[in-house]
Amino acid sequence: MTTPPASPTPPAAPSRISPEEFRQRAQAIEAEVSQVIVGQRELIRQTVVVLLAGGNALLEGVPGLAKTTLVRTLADVVDCSFSRIQFTPDLMPADIVGTTLISEDEHGRKAFRFEPGPIFANLVLADEINRATPKTQSALLEAMQERTVTVAKTIHLLKAPFFVLATQNPLEMEGTYPLPEAQLDRFFFKINVTFPTAAELVEIANRTTGARVPQIRKVATGEMIKDMQDLARTVPIASHVLAYAARLITATHPESKEAPTLTKQYVRYGASPRGMQALILAGKILALLDGRFNVAFADLKAAALPSLRHRCVLNFEAQAEGISPDEVLKGILESLKEEA
Repeated sequence: MTTPPASPTPPAAPSRISPEEFRQRAQAIEAEVSQVIVGQRELIRQTVVVLLAGGNALLEGVPGLAKTTLVRTLADVVDCSFSRIQFTPDLMPADIVGTTLISEDEHGRKAFRFEPGPIFANLVLADEINRATPKTQSALLEAMQERTVTVAKTIHLLKAPFFVLATQNPLEMEGTYPLPEAQLDRFFFKINVTFPTAAELVEIANRTTGARVPQIRKVATGEMIKDMQDLARTVPIASHVLAYAARLITATHPESKEAPTLTKQYVRYGASPRGMQALILAGKILALLDGRFNVAFADLKAAALPSLRHRCVLNFEAQAEGISPDEVLKGILESLKEEA
């Protein structure tokens, strides 16, 4: 008995947006957000990359660096529904995903009714996520990964686009709980929010203490964002560039033969396959933002730190010596050769 031939792969549906339109729309989003957020160009760019990748972002920085303002402004610019969840030690999972209530109609009949929680929005701000207990933090896991919420054995779909931007304070600050590694891996990027320069502080004071309030325009819709996400996935990547990404991920694992001395000395666990997925998809978006329809080595290098810094778990020796994941990753990037 002969095996029937495999069905041909159906052609990809043509994108409703061109690469040039993608770039112009993304630049317009960045420009509008920059009217509210002073400086922080890298922060804005990386946040937009995560949005266009359909992922989730974790922002880490001390209080007062406009992390909350960033996502609220982004929701206004792309004309999407927005909700904010303030994480506190007494927050419960049902406060995030919603709960099932018993309701009574006008005839006295009782029935169960699902009351959606704040997770049912396009852009969700999980503010100070590391101030809640791990049990509550884990309530975001299914929503972030599967884009669904399960309550009382019923699965509820989340409307696309769906984007969680979580903020956290540095772990050495009081009243915080470390995020579990499983949840950290769900974040597409971990973005470090740096303190502004003196000149930027002056501009922040001028914008926030004066009479003039920045007026932003809505330059995109949720449907446009979905079209941009679809286009990003069609960007080709050459086999040797893809192999470079694989060698980069492998080099973060201390047991690997390709791991440099820095990895073997300071890393306990390396990046997951999900890290490679984030690395490649971010590289595709950065290529489009640079006006190219192919991924270059430089795109992967630019995406390496935010894609992998939270996926590399350091050992006690690194913590004792004050070595950060960024230092290890920079060392790996310097030791890794580009091969055509």
